[in-house]
Amino acid sequence: MVYSGYELIWLFFIYSFLGWVLETVIAALKKKQMTNRGVINAPLCISYGITMALITVIGQELTPFWLFCGATVIATVVEWIAGHFIEIAYHERWWDYSKVKWNLDGYICLPVSLAWGALGTVCMLWGNELIIDLFRLMPDFIDRLVVWICIVASLLDILATLILIYGKSRYASRWREIDNWFTSLSRRLGRSLYDHVNHRIEKAYPQKKKVFVAAKDPTVFAAGCSPYKLVWMFIIGAVLGDVFEIFFCRATQGIWMSRSSLVWGQFSIVWGFALAAATALLHRCLDRSDSFLFITGTVLGGVYEYLCSVLSEIVFGTVFWDYSKLPFNLGGRINLLYCFFWGFAAVLWIRVLYPPLSSWIEKFPKRPGKFLTWCLIVFFLCDGIVSAAALVRSDERANGIEATESWQQLMDSWYDDETLAQIYPNAIRVE
Repeated sequence: MVYSGYELIWLFFIYSFLGWVLETVIAALKKKQMTNRGVINAPLCISYGITMALITVIGQELTPFWLFCGATVIATVVEWIAGHFIEIAYHERWWDYSKVKWNLDGYICLPVSLAWGALGTVCMLWGNELIIDLFRLMPDFIDRLVVWICIVASLLDILATLILIYGKSRYASRWREIDNWFTSLSRRLGRSLYDHVNHRIEKAYPQKKKVFVAAKDPTVFAAGCSPYKLVWMFIIGAVLGDVFEIFFCRATQGIWMSRSSLVWGQFSIVWGFALAAATALLHRCLDRSDSFLFITGTVLGGVYEYLCSVLSEIVFGTVFWDYSKLPFNLGGRINLLYCFFWGFAAVLWIRVLYPPLSSWIEKFPKRPGKFLTWCLIVFFLCDGIVSAAALVRSDERANGIEATESWQQLMDSWYDDETLAQIYPNAIRVE
């Protein structure tokens, strides 16, 4: 079954709500009282929605066995990321599997991961069809209106929750100063929301534990694993990944070819996001063994590369690599050898490259460093928008769609098929 964007968003919200119901019922059975288990105020467990949306996107072409494997890995990765995100945001641990065999950091464990995989497989094979049938029963205008109402309400809820989170943790004193500027009614409302979220979290997660977070030097640019540092890791990873692939193609195929993901400059977005994510997830694993980093990098890299391949095909009608001629491949999207490359890259990055690069970045002067970082963010956003527009227009040209809008004519003039063939020599258009 092929799903539209609205249908995928609908699946996200329905599974988020069903996940909230499941978590709330489990908590009620354990504590003998009803508690809200959602991270945000709305009755949604968004990790369930994200997990099922990802499983739906990548699992449509998989056999039941590979679907179970994929669902297990995706659910495990999402749970692991969610646990670390909560730890970073709240400085707390909301669940702990450290007493269960075969656990990792106490956030994931093999028995629970297998259960998530089975649940995801069942939902993919039977649940999705029922939920989408209910969505399609609504008139076109009503179903899209419902989706947009859910999106706006959730964004407002998330924004309010983030304000409370940061007021609770890093910026408590500044939050109190800003709070004095509001009227007495605004203060009462803010405190009421703060107390509600904090009280609900304490009730819903009795196992939560405080996590010590080392204080950061305010005079150091991009101290620790800050957003500024992750931006720089993304940029460095995009450059290094592109250079590596260029020389790899030269060594294996005997030719020089562009491996860039963008139309301006030589940057591999796949590698950039991968190394930024590896930094965020693994920067505290310097004391773990090389085998742990290798296995983690192999699994996460394989899932990430598979997801990138599926999304590029869905969005642009194009795949940028094809491993179908290599042994041990899965749908031509990933293969065992290149998954091992991700594992080696994880070890090399965390053990060798990240520590000196992190130290080098922190030596930047603070204000110029922030200014330069934002300039680069704006550049990459513009580069990404233009690149996406060029690829979308390329797909439209292949489908015989005439250039009636000004942006379409501009893309035809700047990035015709010949130009894009030079930038993306391995791109393969698919139906």
